Amino acid sequence: MPYKRLMNIIQTLFNPPKRQPLSPAITTRHLIKLPPPIQLPAKQIPRAQHSVSRKNISKNAVKVLYQLHQSGYQAFLVGGGIRDLLLGLKPKDFDVATNASPEQVRQVFRNCRLIGRRFLLAHVHFGQEIIEVATFRKQHDESGDGVIENGCIIRDNVYGTIDEDACRRDFTINALYYDISNFSLLDYADGMADLQAKIIRLIGNPVERYQEDPVRMLRAVRLAAKLGFEIEPETAKAIHQFNHLLENTHAARLYEEVLKMFLGGYAYPSFVKLREFGLFKRLFPQTEACLDDPIALALVEQALKNTDERVAADKSVTPAFLLAALLWFPILRLIPEYRDKGLSEQDCLVSAIDKVIDRQIQRISIPRRVTILSHEIWLLQPRLTRPKTKRSLRIMTHQRFRAGYDFLYLRAQAGENVADSAQWWTQVQTMDEAQREQFFDTVPSHRSNRNNRRRKKKKPPTTPV
Repeated sequence: MPYKRLMNIIQTLFNPPKRQPLSPAITTRHLIKLPPPIQLPAKQIPRAQHSVSRKNISKNAVKVLYQLHQSGYQAFLVGGGIRDLLLGLKPKDFDVATNASPEQVRQVFRNCRLIGRRFLLAHVHFGQEIIEVATFRKQHDESGDGVIENGCIIRDNVYGTIDEDACRRDFTINALYYDISNFSLLDYADGMADLQAKIIRLIGNPVERYQEDPVRMLRAVRLAAKLGFEIEPETAKAIHQFNHLLENTHAARLYEEVLKMFLGGYAYPSFVKLREFGLFKRLFPQTEACLDDPIALALVEQALKNTDERVAADKSVTPAFLLAALLWFPILRLIPEYRDKGLSEQDCLVSAIDKVIDRQIQRISIPRRVTILSHEIWLLQPRLTRPKTKRSLRIMTHQRFRAGYDFLYLRAQAGENVADSAQWWTQVQTMDEAQREQFFDTVPSHRSNRNNRRRKKKKPPTTPV
């Protein structure tokens, strides 16, 4: 090797070139140094001192726990499933936490799929049931695949130990781990004490935790509404201070949270809590601006209460109907603006609907299949309130007639001036065909002006002179 080349290599080793500064595009997304990790010593609660039993846990969740354990990995049941079992409730689903990476979980289970980018998860499929398996997370540092932008977690694939994972949990009542190896509970943040005291408490500094993920504010409210718990003062105070952060949250995530709150059986208490903490106006600003009208407020409240009753009765609920109630008065308030432009009543309604929907999806990413159904419910309202004739019955063959009628009845309940129409349609639906024929024989027919016009008599052809 030539002497000059050898000297250049030695110089490079001892005096490495200076790194080029990152471009602005990269520096806007960077890892920031967070405060030192929270130290949470675990308290072990033996099986004899808690009420969690394998009998009440999904067989498939138990299967996942045992299979991971037998494959040499740690495996714990964690989160809402354990919380609900301790409260005597029936869990909606079960989540597993493990020290196996997502790729290792996929090697253990052939029926596994990896999902997510911000938070990589393993979904183990058993027919209709999905068991979610997450790898232990830890505090963000210089290593790992984690990204924070302006204090908000963009990607959270930084793996750690169970002790570090407990610090990354949102609330103390969700930091309880069920150990399949000895059936004990590990309590890292006095979650059992908060469960007994009925308190929602964030782990760590609420300001920092909300900045990391503003959706935690919605989760705190949802849990308080669902469980009837109180939000701990410091946890609650920070919500009032930082509820504006929701405006910068991904619209698709907000839609998922809204569905959980409003279709889970506790929609009305969630609505009350959302308004109490200034969160509702961040989700539905157009609706909030209309709630000074008592009829608008009554419409939204009645729709939410009806939804809760249907969930309790194990009946189907649809987000489209609830969306129709939430955005109805913003639509009504926009109609005069288009009426002043000389549009027909139908065009005024369609234009107002389009405008309100366009504004709303800037905050919450509502799927088109939902907005289309709401659109049909709204467009049926003028047809259901027109003067009633025998031809009016044709609307009963419309695919969305029942939803349109239910919404009309809801409007009447709230105090809108449509009670007569709602009562008329209620009465007609109780009749059979013969009764309807007899009923309409007594109702004068309303022919259109076009049919009532006299036809002009044709003038006889004039003979040329």
